[in-house]
Amino acid sequence: MRLAMARAEVGDDVYGEDPTVNALQDEVAAMLGKEAALFVPSGTMANQLGVRVNTAQGDEVILEQEAHVFYYETGAPAVLSQVQLRTLPGTHGVLRAGQILDAVRTSEYYLPRTALVVLENTHNRAGGTVYPMEEIRRIHAAVHPLGIALHLDGARLWNASVASGESLQTLAQPFDTVSVCFSKGLGAPVGSALVGSRGAIDKALKFRKILGGGMRQSGIIAAGALYALRHNVARLSEDHENARTLADGLVECPGVVVDRSSVHTNIVIARLDERHGDADRFLSAMHERGVLLSKAGPRSFRAVTHLDLSREDIERSLTIFRSVAGA
Repeated sequence: MRLAMARAEVGDDVYGEDPTVNALQDEVAAMLGKEAALFVPSGTMANQLGVRVNTAQGDEVILEQEAHVFYYETGAPAVLSQVQLRTLPGTHGVLRAGQILDAVRTSEYYLPRTALVVLENTHNRAGGTVYPMEEIRRIHAAVHPLGIALHLDGARLWNASVASGESLQTLAQPFDTVSVCFSKGLGAPVGSALVGSRGAIDKALKFRKILGGGMRQSGIIAAGALYALRHNVARLSEDHENARTLADGLVECPGVVVDRSSVHTNIVIARLDERHGDADRFLSAMHERGVLLSKAGPRSFRAVTHLDLSREDIERSLTIFRSVAGA
């Protein structure tokens, strides 16, 4: 990947003249069955462009209460698009069509217009849950006749495709816009894309410039994303298997609670009982022994498997888990 980046042919992407960026955009759009794509620095920017092109000031966006767009993007929809978010509780991150319909606003002038529904596949805070395709289709059938757009936070859509066996085109088809990330499981150093109709991407290009996302010879980083797209999708099944191995081992650690049935892809979320105190103390002890984890709550943590971890690394990590947990 580094070699591909060093050898990348570049131009000025602000003028649409970077051949490597153009190749990446064309390839990811074709993979998802959409007309066009736009390369951006981050998943947050891709999501916020998706919100911006599908809404107007004063509109309302429906999404799950722990969705990345709501939880981890610093209130950006309110700041950048001047829309409000209406969050609904999901089951492992999944909203149902009827639940969404019940939340759609009526047409009285003093109510905000429901303009957009945002779904997340896989769902980060739900532990990498794969959104059921049949439910996505029901949601699409329910909201599109009402003129409500659908945006997919597909940062880990590659994982959803590998785990479910559904093609990327099938997973993306019901959505007006889709964000995908090249720096999660695919292992590129930086970059995401927004994918959609030519009209949506033309609008997003202008807003990307407003946000400062126009990068000149960005083919250097796009080459890393292009390499990842071509070489690192199929191998995601290894990460999924490593996550299942990790979950199986964690259930044997005293005071560590894991729902193995919820491990769909490469994320394992575990809860600590009172014997371990708060998550900070447990994570600090693991960190000191060389295992890096993310805090998911006062007494919970998140472990993510990726292409830099081997099966041997997972087994070594489990040995450290058992030691810290007092097994």
